[in-house]
Amino acid sequence: MVVRLLVLPLLAGLVPLLAAPDAAHAAAGCSGRPAKTVEFSTGELRVYKSRSQACAVTVAKKPGKRRTMSVTLQARGGRAVTDKGAYTKMAGPVTVSALNRCVRATGAIGKKSASTGWILC
Repeated sequence: MVVRLLVLPLLAGLVPLLAAPDAAHAAAGCSGRPAKTVEFSTGELRVYKSRSQACAVTVAKKPGKRRTMSVTLQARGGRAVTDKGAYTKMAGPVTVSALNRCVRATGAIGKKSASTGWILC
């Protein structure tokens, strides 16, 4: 009886992790509210904003084969943060401190790219 009381809560905690691999992958992306999405022919650039941080990812429209992807995020007056490599689905996330600061983001997949310009001002 005591074993059941200890094991059941542990199993209940594992079920959501085992049943939802996409939810675990989504948690690896950005936190905060969606602020801007810019679509381009091979994917999308997504920017998220929390109270003090901005975050960006580039997501492929057709994930699968490995190709060059990048995402860059810069707060006004700060250095740009970039993630670039050969990925199958997503580049990023990259985050910058953006408390009361404008940010700009650029995303690319292959030779196609998109940019936001200065946003969140």
